[in-house]
Amino acid sequence: MSIIVNGIETSLEQSPQEAVEQAIRLLRIPAGAVESACIAKTSLDARRRQNIHFVHSVSIRLFEGEAQVVQRASNRQVVLREEPSLEVSIGIRPLEHRPLVVGFGPAGMFAGLLLARNGYRPVILERGGSMDQRVQAVERFWRTGELDTRTNVQFGEGGAGTFSDGKLTTRIGDPKCGYVLQELVRFGAPEEILHRQKPHIGTDRLRAVVQRIREEILRLGGEVWFETSLREVELEGGRLRRVCLDGGELPAQALILATGHSARDTFQMLLEKGLALEPKPFSVGVRVEHLQREIDRGLYGQLAGHPALPVGEYQLSHRVGERGVYTFCMCPGGFVVPAASEAGRVVTNGMSCYARDQENANAALVVSVAPEQYGRRPLDGIQFQRTLEEAAFQAGGGGYRAPAQDVGNFLEGRKGLRLGRVKPSYALGVTGCDLGALFPQDITEMLQLGLRVFNRKLPGFAAADGVLTGVETRTSSPVRILRGEDFQAVGAAGIYPCAEGAGYAGGIMSAAVDGLRVALALMSAYGPPKG
Repeated sequence: MSIIVNGIETSLEQSPQEAVEQAIRLLRIPAGAVESACIAKTSLDARRRQNIHFVHSVSIRLFEGEAQVVQRASNRQVVLREEPSLEVSIGIRPLEHRPLVVGFGPAGMFAGLLLARNGYRPVILERGGSMDQRVQAVERFWRTGELDTRTNVQFGEGGAGTFSDGKLTTRIGDPKCGYVLQELVRFGAPEEILHRQKPHIGTDRLRAVVQRIREEILRLGGEVWFETSLREVELEGGRLRRVCLDGGELPAQALILATGHSARDTFQMLLEKGLALEPKPFSVGVRVEHLQREIDRGLYGQLAGHPALPVGEYQLSHRVGERGVYTFCMCPGGFVVPAASEAGRVVTNGMSCYARDQENANAALVVSVAPEQYGRRPLDGIQFQRTLEEAAFQAGGGGYRAPAQDVGNFLEGRKGLRLGRVKPSYALGVTGCDLGALFPQDITEMLQLGLRVFNRKLPGFAAADGVLTGVETRTSSPVRILRGEDFQAVGAAGIYPCAEGAGYAGGIMSAAVDGLRVALALMSAYGPPKG
């Protein structure tokens, strides 16, 4: 148990230690009573450029009497906090077969880790390759345009988030977020993620963290089978009985389905097997690139470049009725990357390493689409994505080159790409085109509106030499696999739809948390397997 003192402000010139000292003075406790004190969370308040400062939450642990000190303080800034932990309830009925986890992204990793720690010895199935295989396949694709449809940016050890910024921001308030962060640090993530307002690991460091989690699962008796796809689930009387894989069959009683948002063949198979799927909203658009120094200047004004300031990042949104345009997955000092997983289709994503030290900033600029815009059948959203991706491949001229347009031309309705200060970072090259022609007119108009509105919020966002690269379609799953309060699929007992691919999460943190939720539900229903 610790005391959290919120709202402690420091200037750019002050050290974090001064925030800790302020918090101790506010509590009016002698230094000798403090067992430990540290920064629990730090955010940057840059709303007024003439008064940019840090706001801290400070964690203080006493040798004794934390509750009495909080009561005496009688201050809304001062609260008690329990350390994050998981309450595990083990079921009475043992599993007849080892539990299966399909997918080794954040959800599958944390579900598998929790199961392994509690003696369940899970078998994890991942259609893509191991980290080393995956890095080789992805770098070969980015260098030559030779796409491996099994191992790529979407599929393989670590999931799609491995080739991103490793962002750990989330809007969910689940206490399990703290548990996830602590575990990531335990496996090698930078300790600063525990207290940064917008924590990130960076794709370069995240890879090593993922491999260490896999090693721990193996040490505890679990298994990870790479290059192994789930081909079918077989049900009897509405209950899972066995699964068909690339190399044969396995008896199965409990299966966590953590496939990610791009497992389109799996969604098709589940629908054919009678599981309840429904279309859900998602978003489509482009990647927008600016010079990072211009983003810093737009956010910080004359203080841009101050050594105490982090690399500038933003999150912008605007609504018109039921439609929204917003930025997503902003990658400071990063790259726009080829992210296709199917032949003849172009997909973009963004990536940053831990240092975030490249010349350009990029973000997805996307518009929300609902089933009434693309079709109400369960898999109509997938077809909508594929149509855009195929159009992007054609507009790029083949070879997985991406279609691109400068912001000035896009806003003025002129075709082509006029290069200025911003040089496209997409590895396979870009082809100038009319991006607006790839999308339905209402989406193009919302993208144009977003650029203009966001330019008022962040000066320079609609600079004419900004570069737009298309298409961004994999923002979230276009499908939801319906599950009940017990986390099992409707009409298919023993199958636990999980996280982003099943429509219950978005991003690394929320996916990892949903993986924990589902694993806890499985364990509360069944004890560890005997054999």
